[in-house]
Amino acid sequence: MGLIGLGGMGKTHFLNSLRIKTVKVVAVADTSRAACQFAKVHGVAKVYDDYAKLLDNPDIDCVAIALPTFLHAQSAVMAAECGKHILLEKPLARNTREGKLIVSKVQKAGVKAMMGYPLRFSDLARIKAEIDGGHLGEVVTAQATDVWRGPFFHLPVSDWWLDPELSGGGALIDLGPHMINLLLWYFGDKIASIKSQLGYRFNMPFEDYALCMIKFKQGTLATVNVGWYCQQNTISIELFGTMKRASAALTSAKSWSRILHTLRVKPFAESLAFYRELNHFVNCIIADRDPSPSAADGLKDLEVISVAYKNQIRED
Repeated sequence: MGLIGLGGMGKTHFLNSLRIKTVKVVAVADTSRAACQFAKVHGVAKVYDDYAKLLDNPDIDCVAIALPTFLHAQSAVMAAECGKHILLEKPLARNTREGKLIVSKVQKAGVKAMMGYPLRFSDLARIKAEIDGGHLGEVVTAQATDVWRGPFFHLPVSDWWLDPELSGGGALIDLGPHMINLLLWYFGDKIASIKSQLGYRFNMPFEDYALCMIKFKQGTLATVNVGWYCQQNTISIELFGTMKRASAALTSAKSWSRILHTLRVKPFAESLAFYRELNHFVNCIIADRDPSPSAADGLKDLEVISVAYKNQIRED
C-alpha cells in the first residue's frame, strides 16, 4: 500500500496497517517535511513529495488517499490510470461533475475503489440488520446526526477549509456524506424529495450547520442534522418503526484530534471502525471482491447533497 497524504487520516490508516498482516505500507507521499520524517522514522521505505512519483512505483498495489477535497479528483483519476486500487476519503469530490469523472475512470481502469465511510463499520451498522430483519416494522421516521467542532478542532485551520471553491461547501458536504450514505444503505437510493436549511453562525462563505429532510419513495421520512459548532462530538442514528424503535450512537467528550493523531498499536475504541474499514478494503483486493461502500455509492451521496444545496428553504 501507498499512502497519499499523511495528515490525521493518513496516520490513522498507517496505524491500522500495522495491525493487518496482509498489508504493508511501502511508500508515502506528502508535501510536509514533518510528515515525511514521521514516515521515515516509522520504517516506510519510500517517501515522496509528489504523489505522481508514488503512483509510478510498481511495488504498490493500492493507495489510501487522504488529501484535501479539491485534490480528490486529480489524485483518484491518476491512481486509477496507474492501475492502483483506491481507498478514498469522503467526500468523493467537490461536486457531481468531478465525482462522475472519478467513477468513470475507475470503471474504465478496472480497479477497485472504496469510500472512506468508517460509520459503515461501526455500531451504527447493526441498525441495517434490524431493518432488513423486519424487527422495526415499517420505519416511519429516521434521524441522523453528526455534530462536532469540524475543522476548528485544530488551529490554524488549513486555508482550503475556508474556501468553498476548494472544499465544495461547508458542514453539509463535509459531514453529510457519512449520514446520507447510512440512510441510503438503510432505505435504498430511491428518493421522492430533498429539502435543506443551511445555517451561518460564523458568518463565513459556507454553511457551518445544516438540516436536511429526505423523503424516501418507500415511505420513510428522514432528517439529517450536521454541524461544526459543538465541543462534544455526537454521531447518532434513531429510527422509529411501527413495531419498535432502534438507535445507536457514538458520543465522546474526547477530542477527535487525540484519536486521529495518536499512533498506538492498540487504537482507541472509537477508531476501531477505521481498522475494520481498511481491513475490508484489503480483503476485497486479495479476494477479488468489490468493496462496499464503493466510489459509485459516494457519487450517489454527492448527488443527494447537490440537490440539498439547490433545494434550500429560504428564510423570509
